[in-house]
Amino acid sequence: MKITKYLFILTAFIAAGIQSAYAQSTDSEHKGLLWSSLHGLDYEFKAGVNIGGTSPLPLPQEIRSLDSYSPGLAITLEGSATKWIDVQKKWGVSIGFRLDKKDMTTDATVKNYGMAIFNEVGGKVEGLWTGGVNTKVKMSLLTFPILARYQISKRWKLSAGPYFSYMMDGEFSGNVYEGHLRTPDATGTRIDFQGENTATYDFSNELRKFQWGLQVGGSWNAYRHLTVHADLTWGLNDMFKKDFNTISFAMYPIYLNLGFGYEF
Repeated sequence: MKITKYLFILTAFIAAGIQSAYAQSTDSEHKGLLWSSLHGLDYEFKAGVNIGGTSPLPLPQEIRSLDSYSPGLAITLEGSATKWIDVQKKWGVSIGFRLDKKDMTTDATVKNYGMAIFNEVGGKVEGLWTGGVNTKVKMSLLTFPILARYQISKRWKLSAGPYFSYMMDGEFSGNVYEGHLRTPDATGTRIDFQGENTATYDFSNELRKFQWGLQVGGSWNAYRHLTVHADLTWGLNDMFKKDFNTISFAMYPIYLNLGFGYEF
């Protein structure tokens, strides 16, 4: 999903939030909100940005150094409902629906890194790469967090639980430079790439559609209805399909989401 679409959705979201806030302030006896309050239900709309990356854990010996990192514009939009299970509203269960975007670009120096590159005439060559690697990771997802919530005070809340994501669109691509490829293994034929001589790779079709992991975080009520939040999401399944073995180690999306919300 392109950034312009996210900005359009964000604008619509803000407008809807303002309209909801106005409706609530002028009609405090609104039947729907009154019913929800009596039954221990709260609702929240949130907007934020994801900052993080996709990484193997721990870093394998093939990756010798991380030379640069650049986060992309990764906007998120979320709506959630919380059911409080006690009268004091200390403990609750929250179910959410989030439009998620995850984005990063890195440069790394690697040695004997599994790679499948495309040469100048369009042919595919597989082997072990030693040198520089530029990687771009972009994902647009539908995410469903199911969280336990604990209210420390009137202003502070904590949350933790699993999340489940469906990837609508994904990219894992880049290029290699200033190094050499041994094919088919470490003792095979050496192909050198120096200067402006580079080659591209694209593993986008090998990304999993379904991802899951853990989310932990907290929120602070800055004003009566305005909240500020920070949530860490940690993927627990390899982002690549099970039968993909060009890259020999698993990679996991790890992102911190920062943003604001409106609670009513």
